[in-house]
Amino acid sequence: MRKLCPNFDREDGLETVLEVPIPEEMFTGNKNNNNTTHRSWQNVKSWIKPLSERSTSMSMTALFGGKNTEIQLLLGVVGAPLIPLPIPSSQHDHHHPIVDKDHPIEASMAKYIVKQYVASVGGEKALNSIDSMYAMGKVKMAASEFCVGEGSLNDRLVKVRHLKKGVGGGEMGGFVLWQKRPDLWCLELVVSGRKISAGSDGKLAWRQTPWHHSHASRGPPRPLRRFLQGLDPRSTANLFSNSVLCVMEKTINNEDCFILKVEAEASALRARSTSNVEIIRHTVWGYFSQRTGLLVQLKDSHLLRIKTPGNNNSIFWETTMESLIQDYRFIDGINVAHTGRTSVSLFRFGENSESHTRTKMEEIWTIEEVDFNIKGLSMDCFLPPGDLRKEEDHGCDVITSNPKLPFKIRAASFRVSASKVVAIDAEYSDDSTEYVDDDEEEF
Repeated sequence: MRKLCPNFDREDGLETVLEVPIPEEMFTGNKNNNNTTHRSWQNVKSWIKPLSERSTSMSMTALFGGKNTEIQLLLGVVGAPLIPLPIPSSQHDHHHPIVDKDHPIEASMAKYIVKQYVASVGGEKALNSIDSMYAMGKVKMAASEFCVGEGSLNDRLVKVRHLKKGVGGGEMGGFVLWQKRPDLWCLELVVSGRKISAGSDGKLAWRQTPWHHSHASRGPPRPLRRFLQGLDPRSTANLFSNSVLCVMEKTINNEDCFILKVEAEASALRARSTSNVEIIRHTVWGYFSQRTGLLVQLKDSHLLRIKTPGNNNSIFWETTMESLIQDYRFIDGINVAHTGRTSVSLFRFGENSESHTRTKMEEIWTIEEVDFNIKGLSMDCFLPPGDLRKEEDHGCDVITSNPKLPFKIRAASFRVSASKVVAIDAEYSDDSTEYVDDDEEEF
């Protein structure tokens, strides 16, 4: 990862420290050739220019209407999703009795699996010694498939785009993570020059993007999902400490696994819902290896119902994320995952079958640096943006600048009416967007 940007305008000029390091893969060609290196940095310079300074004549894709909108979709959905419920920041004692007569056997077995997990990642003493952490890494993202529903185009399922296995042709970027406790964290992620910032100051969780003003999530602040992808074992153990064993065993990546399940309570779902958007469910599953005790896969799924103004119809959005977690290594006595792959499926249904859509996305992530107990990491590092206004009365924000956002593709018979783009603020973790446009579009 490159952390410094040379000053090519002045030979005696100081190098610029990049807020978010750039993956080494961005620099191709002969590393010993200064001209090649110069061209690579010039490409990066144009890559990180503000959107307003870029040319609008970028190549457009048939699927999303342009590269910009595809990256917006990727960052909005995969960039900074949250776990469905808060995790206690206090130290959790995992030495309590495993068998409890007041609880079902599934809950007792789940506690035993969590205890084995704690031992495999370094033990109770090592986990409780962590005060804060930092991680830096790189990602590669791609929207791999888009399907338009069952009744369209002569009753055939339309696959607009399907990438090859893996995400070799995806968008590349880097990220930096800071955390002091589960509800005190900060993320900066840059992919192909587009940046998303997100964080929590212990009172509210927020996110900020160039195409959408700063906004807060509803309900109590929740942890960033990326921390539970093998980076924060203590929060993972605390999350699943009240779980239940839902399946005795399943094979994931050639590992026989126990599966633990945690569901958001109805009160938590109501706190995140609005008059227009109802969060019906949000569930997390953890797949723990029977052989090593480690978390090898994290899966979560949530379902939204969006009420259609003027009638009793509803549109449903189901988001499912599966993260394969690999390459565990000990850092200061803590076993941390260093690579993984996340697959996302967005399914829109309701109304009629012709309006059904399914979008699939992928992300490959690699951790380059991890450190614990960061000196000087104060509360100031987690302050929300100054322009943040927490929406108390509205569950969604209307984007009046009319940007061209994803999902502007439909079957020939699918028409919508209205002229705004609505981003669901009540569940900004997936930033699902619903196109509404006066003009009918055909695929």
